[in-house]
Amino acid sequence: MNSQPLADLIRPQSLDDFIGQPHLVGPNGPIRKMIDNKQIFSMVFWGPNSPNSPNFPNLPNLPNHPKILFLDEIHRFNKAQQDYLLPFVERGILTLIGATTENPSFEVISPLLSRCRTYVFNELSEKDLTEIISRGLTTVKLSLTKDAEETLAGYANGDGRTALNIIDLAGKLSLRGRAQRGRGNLIIDKTQLLQIIQDKLLRYDTAGEEHYNTISAFIKSMRASNVNAALYYLARMVEAGEDPLFIARRMVIFASEDIGMAQPTALVVANEIFRACETIGYPECAINLAHGVVYLASAKKNRSSYNAYFAALGDVKQHGNLPIPLNLRNAPTK
Repeated sequence: MNSQPLADLIRPQSLDDFIGQPHLVGPNGPIRKMIDNKQIFSMVFWGPNSPNSPNFPNLPNLPNHPKILFLDEIHRFNKAQQDYLLPFVERGILTLIGATTENPSFEVISPLLSRCRTYVFNELSEKDLTEIISRGLTTVKLSLTKDAEETLAGYANGDGRTALNIIDLAGKLSLRGRAQRGRGNLIIDKTQLLQIIQDKLLRYDTAGEEHYNTISAFIKSMRASNVNAALYYLARMVEAGEDPLFIARRMVIFASEDIGMAQPTALVVANEIFRACETIGYPECAINLAHGVVYLASAKKNRSSYNAYFAALGDVKQHGNLPIPLNLRNAPTK
């Protein structure tokens, strides 16, 4: 049995094979222009479909170009590790390409981020996702019934990596059946596909894909003020043994990012939840987390502070350090 991941097996050999993200890899896209000009700059890819090293297209041979370092899930590198990379990027010894599903403004240190160009990878269109699913099925010699394919597309929700992981698992689970059948593609119906999806959902790895999928669903449920859904995803994380401080940290960020000035006390509550988790630990701190989740999900939402800050940051990046008006400067007196 081939243990090579499906995403690696169908890795695009060039940008022409890359599916989706036309704003980045299309004829006028910045990434295509860089590769065509054989001049790759340090970049951070952000979004649910940010590519990891196996599914990023092979780069052309660049003999006089600095070494290129691709870091998948760069948000998992701590501050000290990211600091270590800074002088190499600054001096042009290496070109850094980082991929993350988290907001790089929070997860990548400012000095490093300021030396990288940030590009957002959007959710795949229905057409793009269908093409990825078709490639994956052809590679593992599987076929899906129409309703099974629709179910897979709905479950993937615009994320090609999720679709490929399900197809990969389906292919590995069906090897024995294919050997017995002896020829042709195996056909998987909706019932069989749902069983495969359920098997995958039960495999929660605190450092793997489902870890990030679940925390994403948790945050989005609170953002939508869906208390029951937020509690459900909280319960899944707690039951899987997720670090309570990781959950609490995300709640502290959420309090400022999504609630902000609509209910400033949300930050106080979130910080107290974090402190309670730090002091008490499992199993009792699960109640503290639930308390905080209900409060944050029920609170009014206002992202004005978040949006205003990044608008200001955009001005700084666009215009640099403009002269400070005289009336705002420090005026020391004798």
